[in-house]
Amino acid sequence: MTTQFQISDPSLESQWRAIILFGKNSATYKFAFAKSLLVLIEQEKTKISLDELAIPFANSIVEHLKKSDKQGNAGSSKFLEGCRNYINETITKEDLYSLTEKYGFVNVVDAFQNVNGGTIPNPFYKKNYSQGKKEIVVTDNLLKIKELFQYRNLEQEVEARWNLVETAWNLQINPNLLEVKYDESKSLFFIESNLMKRIDITSVRDSLNGYQKGKCFYSYQDISINKNDINICEVDHFLPHVNKLAHSQTGANINGVWNLVLADSSINLHKKARIPEKRFLHRLFNRNEFYIESKHPLSETIINQTGLTKESRRRFLEAQYNLALTHSIQQWKPEIELIGTF
Repeated sequence: MTTQFQISDPSLESQWRAIILFGKNSATYKFAFAKSLLVLIEQEKTKISLDELAIPFANSIVEHLKKSDKQGNAGSSKFLEGCRNYINETITKEDLYSLTEKYGFVNVVDAFQNVNGGTIPNPFYKKNYSQGKKEIVVTDNLLKIKELFQYRNLEQEVEARWNLVETAWNLQINPNLLEVKYDESKSLFFIESNLMKRIDITSVRDSLNGYQKGKCFYSYQDISINKNDINICEVDHFLPHVNKLAHSQTGANINGVWNLVLADSSINLHKKARIPEKRFLHRLFNRNEFYIESKHPLSETIINQTGLTKESRRRFLEAQYNLALTHSIQQWKPEIELIGTF
């Protein structure tokens, strides 16, 4: 089963990202499971039993529970209670892993690879619970991901998505009032709670990258969000920040998620404060629709900032683009441009 995100792009990394960004979220187990699978890739294991998998899985859940207690929609969970008991030091680490093996994987193993009611075209593992075994058998599809440029970005993308989902659950803010804000100096997304307390959510790069398929928005070259990479990508205002006042007079927030994209640092250096050619506006619209399809804080923010319907959001972008053009001498395009898939 494919999503709009995967149209014209059946790549393994797009299938992985479709799971992380668009699958159902009734609990955060999916993200802990994804991080555990990435551990498997690193170790190049082809089979792993649930008792082995329980260690990275439980460790990930425990770390997130320490900062955000709500990790699912269910009223109670034996697994999560076990994790809380471990945090409170009422059970041992061995007890935690035993509980994880018994209760932690009840639904996630079967559900992880399902998107929009169907299994992804190239599954990353198969379940083997026959003859007393409880293990997953890794396919070549999962192992091939390690060979791809985008592999370096996947763990940070999973963590960013997890942070966004748990933030929505734990704050219980009316979606109509929710606004994810951008801290340019720290390159962070944050929100303000009902008490006007600032809560940092996640890195802007980490949360935007998956929706752009790990590509420079303009040139469609591979980009990195790894902090240690010399060529780490940059956060760019699609419509230049220099015209902030003009846009604000129409009620538009030029610092909004809808106007932020990731760009290769060398490409962004040449773009400066110029307006991209209008054909890139269609790509921005599609990218924003990916957010909306994925649900949770970024999608609610974009809807609140740009419109309730696809048509109203399209009109909003057109209007803001035309306004930007009145303040620009010329349109811009990158010198390098590969074929894009959105």
